[in-house]
Amino acid sequence: MSKTIAIIGAGPVGLAAAAHALERGLEPIILESGEAAGHAVRQWSHVRMFSPWEYNVDSAAARLLAATGWNSPDPQSYPTGGELVSRYIEPLATRTALRDRIRLNSTVTAISRMGFDKVKSKGRDAAPFEIRYQNGKGPERLVADAVIDASGTWYAPNPAGDNGLPAIGERDAAARVAYGMPDVLGRDRARYAGKTVAVLGAGHSAIGTLIDLVKLREAVPDTTVVWLLRGTDATKSFGGGANDKLSARGELGSAFARLVKEGALRVEAGFHVTHLGAAQERLRIGAGSACCGRHVVADELIVSTGFRPDLTYLGELRLGFDPALDCPTALAPLIDPNEHSCGTVGFYIAGMKSYGRAPTFLMLTGYEQVRSIVADIAGDKEAAERVELVLPETGVCSRSPVDDAQSCCGGPAKADASACCADDESAKLNTEAGCGCGPDTSPQSKKVTACCG
Repeated sequence: MSKTIAIIGAGPVGLAAAAHALERGLEPIILESGEAAGHAVRQWSHVRMFSPWEYNVDSAAARLLAATGWNSPDPQSYPTGGELVSRYIEPLATRTALRDRIRLNSTVTAISRMGFDKVKSKGRDAAPFEIRYQNGKGPERLVADAVIDASGTWYAPNPAGDNGLPAIGERDAAARVAYGMPDVLGRDRARYAGKTVAVLGAGHSAIGTLIDLVKLREAVPDTTVVWLLRGTDATKSFGGGANDKLSARGELGSAFARLVKEGALRVEAGFHVTHLGAAQERLRIGAGSACCGRHVVADELIVSTGFRPDLTYLGELRLGFDPALDCPTALAPLIDPNEHSCGTVGFYIAGMKSYGRAPTFLMLTGYEQVRSIVADIAGDKEAAERVELVLPETGVCSRSPVDDAQSCCGGPAKADASACCADDESAKLNTEAGCGCGPDTSPQSKKVTACCG
C-alpha cells in the first residue's frame, strides 16, 4: 500500500515535494491555506528575485510540466514573484497531476500522532499522523504516514521591537504599520506617495523597499524617506557587490550604496525601536525611554526585519528547535546568519520554514531538501543521503568583502560603491580592470588574488 504524505503549503517547495512523491509512487496531499497555489508568493509579486530561473525550477516539477508542453523560461533571466506564479507555480498546480492533490483554503491547526499525546512513547514512531485543518466546511481531519511542513514564514513577520517583541504600542498603531515589502510603486502607491515613510531593517527586503521609495520620491517630491537602522554600520547592508555571484543581489546593494552616499534618504543609525505612539495625525517612532529617547515622526512605518516560523500547531509533536533561530537543531550551525550568508545543507520541515529566523534561504536548497526527504520516506536511503545541491557562490559567505579588504587590499573603498576595496577603486580610477579582489582575472589582478580572492 502506497504511503500518504501530507504536505503543508502549495508554494514552490511544497509543490516540488509533491512532484517527487508522485515520481516515487507515493500519495501526496497538499494543504494550502490560501485560495490558490503560491498564495504567499502572490503577496510579493512585484519583487524581482535575486536568483535566475535556473535556480527556481525543481527537477521533478520540470519533468511533470514537460509532459504538458510547458514552455520553460530562459534559465538566465530573473523572474518577479508574479512571473514565478504565472509561468511556473500556476501551471504546475493546475495543468499536471498535482491539481487533484491540492486542497485550497485549508489552514492546518494541529498535528499529532494518532493515539498518542506528547507524553506517550511506546509505539509512537509507528503511529500515523493526524492533521487537523480548517476550511470553508469547518474542521477536517487527515491521516498520513508522513508530514512535510513547507508552509514558509511569510505570515509571521518579525515585529518592530528590537528585542523580538512588538514595540510598546505597535498593535495599537497597526493602521500605520506594514510588514515585509509593500508594493510602494504599484498597488500601495497611494498609501505612501507624498508621505514621510520610515523603513526599519537592514536586509534585502528593507533596501529594496527603500530604493523603490526613492523612485517614488522622484515622481512625487513631497515623499520623504527615512531609513531606521538598528546597527551603526550602514555598509553591512551593501552586500558583496561585484563579488556576489547572484548578480542581481550584488547590483541591489551597489545601487543602494550610491543612494546613501548621495543623501537620497535620511539615515537614522543605531535606532532601536521601543515605542510607537500617536503624534497628532502621525506616528511617533521612539527609541529608548518613552520620555527622553530619540524619536522619528512619520506618516507610515514599514517593518522589514525578517520573518519567523509559525510553530503553534506543532505543540503535540516531539521536535527539537534551535533556541536562537527556531529552526531544526541540526541545521542551526550551518545557517546561523551571524556566521554565514548562504546555507549548505517521520515529520519534516522544509523550505524557508526550516531556516527559522535565518534570512539566508535559497529556493534551490528547498528543492534539494524535499528530494532527499521524499527519498527517505520511500525507503531509498542512498538517494536520501546523497547531496545533489550546488549553490551559487555569493562571495559573502561568513563575512563581508569589507571585512576581507580591511586586512590586505588597502581597506574598504572610499567612494566607488562598485569597488570591493581601496586598491580596486584606485586601479579603476587609473582605467585599469581592477585589483583582483572581485571576479576580474586580468594580469594586473594576480598580485592580490592570494590574499583577497
